[in-house]
Amino acid sequence: MKPLLLGVFVLLGAFGFAQEKTITGTVVSSEDGLEIPGVNVVEKGTNNGTSTDFDGNYSITVSGDDAVLVFSYIGYVSQEQSVSGTNQINVSLAEDVSALEEVVVVGYGTTKKSDITGSVSSVKAEELAAFPVLSAEQALQGRAAGVAVQSNNGGEPGAPISISIRGNTSIGSSSAALVVVDGFVGGALPQPTDIESIEILKDASATAIYGSRGANGVIMVTTKKGKKGRMLVEINSSYSSQNTTERIELLNANQFAAYRQAINPAYIQGTAQTDWQDLIYRTGNISNHQLSFSGGSENINYYVSGNYFNQKGVVINSGFERFSFLSNVDVQATKRLKLGFNAYANRGNKDGIQSQAGSGGSGGGDVISTAYRFAPDTPIQNENGVNTTNPVGDQFDNPFAIATESIDETKTDEYRANFYADYELLKGLNFKTTFGYSTDNQTRGRFQPSTLIGQASTQGGIASVASVKGTNIISENYLTYTTEIGKGNLTALAGYSYQKDRTERYSAGAQGFLSNSLSYFALNAGSDIQTPTSSLTEREIVSLFGRLNYEYDDRYLLTFTARRDGASNFARNNKYSFFPSGAIGWRISNEGFLKDNETLSNLKLRASYGVTGNPSITPYQSLANFQPIYANVGDQTVGAVVPDLIENPDLKWESSYQANIGMDLGFLNDRIALTLDYYSIDTEDLILRNSGLPEYAGLLSNPFQNVGEINNTGFEVTLNTKNVVKENFSWSTDLNWSTNTVEVVKLIEGADIFLDSSPGSFLQDETHILREGEPVGVFWGYEYRGVNQGTPEPGTAGYSETGAGDELFTDLNGDGVITGDDRKIIGDPNPDWIAGLNNNLRYKNFDMNIFFQASVGGDIFSYTFLELASGESNATPAVLNAWTPSNTNTDVPSAGVREKRITDRFVYDGSYVRLKNLSLGYNLPIDIVDKIGMQGIRISLSGQNLLTFTDFPGTDPEAQYRSTGSQDSNVNRGFDYGSYPNIRSYTLSVNLKF
Repeated sequence: MKPLLLGVFVLLGAFGFAQEKTITGTVVSSEDGLEIPGVNVVEKGTNNGTSTDFDGNYSITVSGDDAVLVFSYIGYVSQEQSVSGTNQINVSLAEDVSALEEVVVVGYGTTKKSDITGSVSSVKAEELAAFPVLSAEQALQGRAAGVAVQSNNGGEPGAPISISIRGNTSIGSSSAALVVVDGFVGGALPQPTDIESIEILKDASATAIYGSRGANGVIMVTTKKGKKGRMLVEINSSYSSQNTTERIELLNANQFAAYRQAINPAYIQGTAQTDWQDLIYRTGNISNHQLSFSGGSENINYYVSGNYFNQKGVVINSGFERFSFLSNVDVQATKRLKLGFNAYANRGNKDGIQSQAGSGGSGGGDVISTAYRFAPDTPIQNENGVNTTNPVGDQFDNPFAIATESIDETKTDEYRANFYADYELLKGLNFKTTFGYSTDNQTRGRFQPSTLIGQASTQGGIASVASVKGTNIISENYLTYTTEIGKGNLTALAGYSYQKDRTERYSAGAQGFLSNSLSYFALNAGSDIQTPTSSLTEREIVSLFGRLNYEYDDRYLLTFTARRDGASNFARNNKYSFFPSGAIGWRISNEGFLKDNETLSNLKLRASYGVTGNPSITPYQSLANFQPIYANVGDQTVGAVVPDLIENPDLKWESSYQANIGMDLGFLNDRIALTLDYYSIDTEDLILRNSGLPEYAGLLSNPFQNVGEINNTGFEVTLNTKNVVKENFSWSTDLNWSTNTVEVVKLIEGADIFLDSSPGSFLQDETHILREGEPVGVFWGYEYRGVNQGTPEPGTAGYSETGAGDELFTDLNGDGVITGDDRKIIGDPNPDWIAGLNNNLRYKNFDMNIFFQASVGGDIFSYTFLELASGESNATPAVLNAWTPSNTNTDVPSAGVREKRITDRFVYDGSYVRLKNLSLGYNLPIDIVDKIGMQGIRISLSGQNLLTFTDFPGTDPEAQYRSTGSQDSNVNRGFDYGSYPNIRSYTLSVNLKF
């Protein structure tokens, strides 16, 4: 019996051991592919378990083929895997958004999104890197409610980008949003692929912590950091092919000759058939490559990235090249002390072409506008090999010669470094100090050779060099205290900030060169040396700031913020000002009557009110200024000065009084999330020039005064939905929609302010107006009433041409003639609403992104079409329907040369809906990636600006002429002239992770 029992025991034991098996594998994050150490791996229904090591690897012996492994980790969705038929299981864990409260960055700290009482929008890394762009500013377009992003010159490589948050809150000062990068106030945005997230602070509760610089909103940028685990090497590479989205239809050579002969029968047609747009446009491309290294240990995390961007523009001889570098290092030096260092550098080189010309006439013009205007029956060069000039109207060089022979190069070097130390003084009490330094050096060299007949031949070539060097230092120190008080949580912040910036400018020029070969590098070789210029400006801002956040019982929220700023660029009587704000919130969904509601998962009400400022005037504007001039004393020329400005000792900040009411809603466990905001911003003490001083005062410039007021009101909607959430298929939608109405409330003594943004050759003086009770920057001109059929219609009259076939305008004052008194408001450039619609779809390893962006309601005044209708050069086919005695049923006046008058004939609806991005991506399966020793491979194809639905007949409804770099840039909106065309791109992208 004993031998039998022993045999049975051995057999049973052998059978049992035969059922056991060992499973190995790796656990990574589905978000970035990084290994996750410390993941719990447990055989379901047993105490048998293990955890992943530093590299995310695990090994576990389970009871048999029927076992199920459970993978769990804080902040991630748990996952179960059957071991049947395999000895290796690799797992990708997804973040548990519901369990891990989303944290957003605010001024001088972070907070849970559920605890925010102000208006804040977030843009994540995957949205910013959805398609290749030159800058993160471009990637923000259409991504957040109330944020308008626009290129100031179409698709020009390296063109400046304007961002307005809740409209422009100023007229004469800058309305640019304040940018804060990793705590550095005023930092330049890094490349989109280096950014972890962007928070956009919009109302006073969120922005008042930045006081005098918060009126235009704040863009908080957090760059990527290293994570605990082994090194991750990532390569992002893309190549884009680009073409123009639209071209303007123009007369061909034969049509042009017939048109010219209708104006001047003596015109003789040229021998060429030239399409100038075909000559200046080409297929462009973008190469964008990034290499990054990141990782960390228990005490040190690091992220290092290098990027190369090269764009060949769609206009010949235009392009942009940039090298950039970014690094982040965070060190847990001791249990209480944390140190960090951030560095960013880039070198850019822009090859520019002349566009959006500010002047015209003889010899003037730019590549784009001259391509429209230049005679199509004229060749590039004449029979003697000399560049041609326009044979009719003003004499200017042909666009191909301007593009290929002019030189306009801008070299930019930027560097920024920021150091911080964070020390825990006591439990809950931390002291943080930061010190930052940045420098921005820019040099622009321009040269027009003597071979350009209209522009530079009589001067023997023209060269100039301009240089700007800016430096910025900042030191900030603050205490943060957090504690629990009963059912509540209190966070208090108090700090001090000092910032100084310095700007040096130099310029020099010369004319009359013996050779064109030296470009702008030998100004001393010119026979006519132009007067050099130089300047220095410095500004300092010192601040005390504080914030109090209190949350009670996860239901009631209170925020109070205050900042006292002192700025050197304001007058001696008003160098300091105080900027407070307060906000309350009520998380109704956490009340007993809603807490267990299965439909309404989140309901929060928010309200805030506060004051923010705008210090963006150049230094010394409150002081009495003199300007240097040359004077003659006898037969000698001597230096002298003349009065420029009188002192205004009371000049102070523009102040914006902002009220915001908001609501956050979530349905079905936040599968549907809706945010609503209404705001009103009253900006008082606008800084405007007082033109009421008599001319005998002898001043070159009108002094600045605080005398105006404008109001912005708007409504914002953000809707995020998870339409389908399945294991192999998901679909989410993000919609943002916003309105903004900006009205002039008060001007100097209620008087209208007339402005002019037209090209110099137009010889106009009033194109738009500021008037109390009207939107900012509305167009000002004549109302076009059609063509004179011989006897003007009642209430109409001609200008100086009064015959049949001439233009008719509304005679507002009824005196029978058209004068300046017959002008009126003829258009509004401010859109009624803007929106963005983003759809993300995923099926197994495939993903698709469809992104639309829209702007509805803003008018465009086209100087381009006004010029093409003037009879001075080429024209659109519309002139083929011009009035003649046998063609009277038309609104196009008879062929002739006319003054370039500002009329509503050239005001167009600028509304558009644009398919901004369409992409299809594929992630290689993890088992294939593992076999070749990699962590991830992704390939995607995408198209940008594929479709645009608009009634605007020009090249781009987003075009903006003279909307940057001038005192009136806030009100020069909706004008189009000679703008670089927008571009359509097709992109192939590859992402590799090692």
